[in-house]
Amino acid sequence: MDKIIKFFSEIGKLKRMPRRGLVIREIKNPETIAEHTFRAAIMAWVLSEHRNKKLNLEKLFKLALIHDLCEVYAGDTTPYDSILPKDKKKRRELLKTWPRFSEEEKKKLAEEKYKREKKGLKTLIKDLPIKLKKEIMGLWLDYVNGSTKEGRFFRHADRVENFLQASEYWREGQKIALKPYWIQAEELQDDPALLEFIEQIDKEFHKNKKPKN
Repeated sequence: MDKIIKFFSEIGKLKRMPRRGLVIREIKNPETIAEHTFRAAIMAWVLSEHRNKKLNLEKLFKLALIHDLCEVYAGDTTPYDSILPKDKKKRRELLKTWPRFSEEEKKKLAEEKYKREKKGLKTLIKDLPIKLKKEIMGLWLDYVNGSTKEGRFFRHADRVENFLQASEYWREGQKIALKPYWIQAEELQDDPALLEFIEQIDKEFHKNKKPKN
């Protein structure tokens, strides 16, 4: 049980780790990784009910709960990290756009992220019982690769939570550009239920005023 306690203590760090994408955008009191995980899990469950093809909810919840555990050791990363300027003004301008990379660059960055995060997760779960360790690693690989319909759906639901959170910060008056979140949604989303939800977020949050970016 001492190994289990250590594992719980380590993942507890995510309750205090702010999300990097919000930190680099200079959001005041940014949400933590654990806070994001909590709502992403509930959103995935509720929004999955709007699909014609039902999902395995137990698996969906487990995917949601473990998808960012690797960040205890690997840290949180963003698509901007390799090109982020040190100059604040230039950084703010860059964050109004969605970063574009060549196919070769995208492949390299994805491989580096995958290796770093897999190593971080292995370190985190190394002392857990073998069965549990295999299950967590299998679920994480499913999330990363979208191997099952649950894995693919949660990857998309995870991005929708990001979109909702950014919209909430924008509504609160924080200086956050929504354009990159729209581009990501339009280019990476293909689930009808989630696309419908994104459109509803837009109607609800921007019915009285439109975002400047």
